[in-house]
Amino acid sequence: QVQLVESGGGLVQAGGSLRLSCVASRNVCSMGWYRQAPGKQRELVASITSFGITNYADAVKGRFTISRDNAKNTLYLQMNSLKPEDTAVYYCTAYLAMRNYWGQGTQVTVSS
Repeated sequence: QVQLVESGGGLVQAGGSLRLSCVASRNVCSMGWYRQAPGKQRELVASITSFGITNYADAVKGRFTISRDNAKNTLYLQMNSLKPEDTAVYYCTAYLAMRNYWGQGTQVTVSS
């Protein structure tokens, strides 16, 4: 079992920045961030392997940076130049032993 706890969401004006964090209860393999806006499907934002290989959705490339601290079992998402369309609940996910685990989500709201 893996527990994931996200933090760092909030309300920010367009053009601003936020940093999300996700602490895992144990070492995991790949980790990532998904988001879900009202009325839309959950979508991948960014992912990172245990070796640091990253992948980003086109919508966030150049604005968001995913990173992890394996010693602290912590995942980060630095979000810059935020846009109103980035408004969503952001979920941390982790993969271990052929299973995906999810956090409870953290709300990010970007005002115009």
